[in-house]
Amino acid sequence: MLRRKIRLTKEYLYRKSLEGKQRLLYEKKRKIKEALEEGKPIPTELRNEEAALRQEIDLEDENTAVPRSHIDDEYANATQRDPKILLTTSRDPSAPLIQFAKELKLVFPNAQQMNRGGQVISEIIETCRSHEFTDVVLVHEHRGVPDGLIISHLPFGPTAYFQLLNVVTRHDIKDKKAMGTMPQVYPHVILDNFTTKLGERAANILKHLFPVPKPDTKRIITFANRSDYISFRHHTYEKPGGPKSIELKEIGPRFELRLFKIRLGTMDQDEAQNEWVIRPYMNTAKKQKYMGD
Repeated sequence: MLRRKIRLTKEYLYRKSLEGKQRLLYEKKRKIKEALEEGKPIPTELRNEEAALRQEIDLEDENTAVPRSHIDDEYANATQRDPKILLTTSRDPSAPLIQFAKELKLVFPNAQQMNRGGQVISEIIETCRSHEFTDVVLVHEHRGVPDGLIISHLPFGPTAYFQLLNVVTRHDIKDKKAMGTMPQVYPHVILDNFTTKLGERAANILKHLFPVPKPDTKRIITFANRSDYISFRHHTYEKPGGPKSIELKEIGPRFELRLFKIRLGTMDQDEAQNEWVIRPYMNTAKKQKYMGD
């Protein structure tokens, strides 16, 4: 298992090191394509390589024309199998955090909850890798109030760090009959207003926590971005009066997320590079929105 991990890590780092070369080659081919389409002469610096590059251009299709990045590779195989998630908490969790973790386990299909105990993060990540988990979700708290959510994609990352706000669990709602039971079918996922590159990145991390649902599923999970605060809502719907009549029922839990860091490695890799981090001055720039309109 250790040899396999070392081999896969080396392969990943090698692919990452090739990105600069592939991008340079892509730019050369793009310049030749533009010159041919517009009837202009081939740029002087590319004339010696023109024949070889034109041959490569002729052999390309829409999948190979644009170079892939390590960001693409992280989720390249995500659609081939359903996600398998391990859900755990910070050490010595309070009763509200345990309750919230139980409800999150029902939100994410194929999730398994683990009592943290005395295990360190590196042990948890290594165990999940060996058992082919796709993601680890860790929930934090402050004085009994859930305040942090970490999503780490396996085997190589990325890891997204979110602040948790305004958490309302199903347990907090007194009218249990009106709320109904939590369905276990795979949900449809709605991602609203993730329009920037950072927004697309965050949406990609969130959507790959859920498997592909059946078309007639009546369970809906929504991540709606408003001013860089992501509202999570969980509904079921019915059509009591026919196809044009839709009745929504919120079944909880509900909370807000605020992204504050994306790291390129897994949760246990302190040396991993930060892809994006929120800075103190970003809080004062009220007109600037980083994930959507």
